[in-house]
Amino acid sequence: MSHYIGVDVGTGSARACLMNAEGEIVSLASKNITKWEPVPDYINQSSTEIWESVCFCTKKVIEDSGVDPAQVKGIGFDATCSLVVLDEENKPVAVGPDFHDSHQNILLWMDHRAGKQTKKINRSGFKLLDYVGGRMSVEMEIPKILWLKDNMPEDVFAKCKFYDLPDYLTHQATGQETRSFCSITCKQGFEPVGVDNSTEGWNRDFLTAIGLPELVEDDFAKLGGSFKEHGKNILSAGDAIGPLSEESAKELGLTTATIVGSAVIDAYAGWIGTVAAKTDILKESHPSYTESIELATHRLAAVAGTSTCHLIMSKEPIFVPGVWGPYRDVLEKGYWLAEGGQSATGELLHHILTSHPAHLELVAKAGEAGISTFDWLNNRLEEMKLERNAGSLLYLTRNMFFYGDLHGNRSPIADSSMKGAFIGLDFDVSLDNLALHYLCAVEFIAQQTRQIVEALNNAGHQVNQIYLSGGQCRNHVLTQIMSSATGYPLIIPKYIDAAVVLGSAMLGARAAHKKDLWEIMGELSGPGKAIYPETDTLDKKILDAKYAIFLDQAETQQKYRAQVAKALGEDDDHEDADKKKQKTK
Repeated sequence: MSHYIGVDVGTGSARACLMNAEGEIVSLASKNITKWEPVPDYINQSSTEIWESVCFCTKKVIEDSGVDPAQVKGIGFDATCSLVVLDEENKPVAVGPDFHDSHQNILLWMDHRAGKQTKKINRSGFKLLDYVGGRMSVEMEIPKILWLKDNMPEDVFAKCKFYDLPDYLTHQATGQETRSFCSITCKQGFEPVGVDNSTEGWNRDFLTAIGLPELVEDDFAKLGGSFKEHGKNILSAGDAIGPLSEESAKELGLTTATIVGSAVIDAYAGWIGTVAAKTDILKESHPSYTESIELATHRLAAVAGTSTCHLIMSKEPIFVPGVWGPYRDVLEKGYWLAEGGQSATGELLHHILTSHPAHLELVAKAGEAGISTFDWLNNRLEEMKLERNAGSLLYLTRNMFFYGDLHGNRSPIADSSMKGAFIGLDFDVSLDNLALHYLCAVEFIAQQTRQIVEALNNAGHQVNQIYLSGGQCRNHVLTQIMSSATGYPLIIPKYIDAAVVLGSAMLGARAAHKKDLWEIMGELSGPGKAIYPETDTLDKKILDAKYAIFLDQAETQQKYRAQVAKALGEDDDHEDADKKKQKTK
């Protein structure tokens, strides 16, 4: 039987899965990877360590399964949208802040050092910014490259070439200098040929105007080159790049007969691994879409982990303020993707728990019960509801108002300076208080999901189902509140923790068989479980009232920030203000 391998490199680990021809996962393996934060907001990783971890995982899934490596017909890769820097000889280049350690040659996606450069880019006024919600994010690659130019030794920068991490992995696997539409369009300002009269993909005027003329040289060689109409240098998801090189086949424990598919950013692999799931939900308004890719235009993939990405496909370009995209050709040729997101969801919940004085008590209680901390908190909230004669869990926190953009806002406000705020604090530091704070964070995640869905639909999308993936699917309190807050069914995939890496395995299957991506997804996707919005009117009243307050909290925070900046004669920019303050010391 034919098999396929998917590789997923997340923020904290590399994973691999071995999938059979029925779409079933035969074996899984993972290995942690390091992230360094030498100073706040500077977060580095190592491409050498990541590749070694990938090789460990692929060998492990083969070993654990007993499958002959010759049966692995295709391999697909996904990874975070992190910036990998190599020199002309493919050796890693140090990315700072002191530029001494070349082992640290990746700026992680969540690195926020390039705030000044992002602001400069967004003031340029180029139309291509319309395709990233009107503003490039500090988490995208072009601001990071500009930061490197501004801070790296000039002679070192001159020898650099740049990859989004997914494209680095396929480069390492094949030795070829291909790039994916997914990475370069979504994170590097590439415009597919024909979009706004683009003829090369890269915009010479834009790159020169923002201070990166070096990227234009030699036909954009540092970025992988311009689009070649009859070539194969820029590919859509799962397009066949070619076989594994002899060196990488040996390192991965596979053969040179294994075909490598063009990679995607990890969230996009989550879309691939979830949105074709079979459910019992009928599409009354679109009955003819049952087997068609048009069905995907109504399904929002919410790929949750450290952060959450929200992906929706459309046949025509739809522009949504504060939402990245629309991006053409990144998954299916001729279709567009929009990408919203929350910069911290899993990380937010982790922070709420670990920063509370009762955290150690929570860990002990959950350990005694043999359950997760989240399950313990959910159980305790149910007990508190009964003890306090509350009509619902949400009634417990009716007078607590938490705004949780602790790592800035990605969508739809698109403001990296946004922070958290809490109305309703008191002197209580008990375990019950931790449970309430946790519930407030869950509610915030759900309300912000509603805000993103409303922004999409108001602009012309027609979301009517949300396909959630990641460990948050196991949290029944979170999934129920999210469904109730948004008003839409939530679909939980067959493989909760492996939907992303499964999506990458589907890329490998597509590369091996050269079928349409949607056809591959339909053949290999398993059934999903639906969670429906609560019909309880008390919950709806609370959620609707607090949604208006949630929106007001966001607006008020920006207003307060602007008032203080005006009084100080400064721009409303925390980074600039901090630098001015340091200069006076």
